[in-house]
Amino acid sequence: MKDTILIYSGGMDSTTLLYEYQERIAIALSFDYGSNHNANEIKCAEIHCDRLGITHMVIPLDFVRRYFRSSLLDGAEAIPEGSYDDENMRSTVVPFRNGIMLSVAVGMAESNGLQYVMMANHAGDHTIYPDCRPAFVDAFDRAAEAGTYNGVRLLSPYVNMTKGEIAKRGSQLGIDYAETWSCYKGEEKHCGRCGTCVERREALAEAGINDPTEYDE
Repeated sequence: MKDTILIYSGGMDSTTLLYEYQERIAIALSFDYGSNHNANEIKCAEIHCDRLGITHMVIPLDFVRRYFRSSLLDGAEAIPEGSYDDENMRSTVVPFRNGIMLSVAVGMAESNGLQYVMMANHAGDHTIYPDCRPAFVDAFDRAAEAGTYNGVRLLSPYVNMTKGEIAKRGSQLGIDYAETWSCYKGEEKHCGRCGTCVERREALAEAGINDPTEYDE
């Protein structure tokens, strides 16, 4: 039964959700908020939605780039290189990004008679991004249910999984991760050095997947 909207970036985690829950997903919703890598992500999202026959919508959030502060919005040179951890990646936080996207998605769900919104946050995000943590997911779920006539609920199936565990699940589903995007610099190829590229390499290695990514190295 098609009862769900997926917040879909085109990255590894949300692509895995797209394939795992494809029978339930009525709409895959991407957001163009002006980040360095938005265009690359959305291209990947289009590929997978076309392949699976899932409706793909892109919602513009241009105000985010104009009014918010984050290195994710400031060009490739602003993105930190090295490990994917709190100290190194803090500058990439776009304040309350998931809260904003989820609010739009919940409204879309109610407008389309759908019961659930799904997001692909995982355990590796918890120390860096406040709006990826279990407490946020639980609070937003309660708010969405209370604030909609049809009681829309938030699903976060990967909230306690590592990215490596997600990649392993994706491998079992036959996903080609070469058709996903991670790099925060958002250039023609993955840089291989920024925190998200390092995390991508580690997750694929943990899952026992030969890395298919083309890096600019």
